[in-house]
Amino acid sequence: MISSVRGRVVHADADSVVVEVGGVGLAVAVPPQVVHTAHLGDELHLHTTLIVREDALSLFGFGSREELAVFTLLLGVTGVGPKSALGVLSTLTVAQIADAVAADDDAPFRRVSGIGPKTAKLIVVQLAGKLAPVHQAQPPRTDAATAVVAQVTQALVGLGWSERTAAEAVTSVADDASAIDRASVQALLRLTLAALGPARKEPAGG
Repeated sequence: MISSVRGRVVHADADSVVVEVGGVGLAVAVPPQVVHTAHLGDELHLHTTLIVREDALSLFGFGSREELAVFTLLLGVTGVGPKSALGVLSTLTVAQIADAVAADDDAPFRRVSGIGPKTAKLIVVQLAGKLAPVHQAQPPRTDAATAVVAQVTQALVGLGWSERTAAEAVTSVADDASAIDRASVQALLRLTLAALGPARKEPAGG
């Protein structure tokens, strides 16, 4: 089992990075938030798990052990495979997942691309009691952070999403005010687009 990887980033795309370890490039599937912090040439440390199947060996990596632990729990839910589990952690934080399960609320999971209503409900039911709710209080956003959120919301509306869907998505991704203060409009837009996914696109009037 490959439980962690540390090495130089030699390639990054929308949902994976290639980390060079001892002269060998390891392709690791990661959430978008890892991709956006993985600069070419920089050293990257990931907590990983190797998924072994008859036709493939797939390595999945996360920035924290908590994310890896939740990924493992999600794999134990009926109907949730590695890609769907990664999708959940690409859209929701560990705290949001834990709080949704504690509140018996499957709505956040239904917003994840590839997760249907039945699977969303199964996630809540089968993870009940396995995650402690966090309920982290968020500090108020600065004027600059609010402006970034507003600009990204309008950009998404211009790309075809409804204002309600856009606002909910941006707010979900931008729940860390300190991160928003450091983020540019372009960076937050990329993160939100990754969270929405192409399947979530809808007419602006919807």
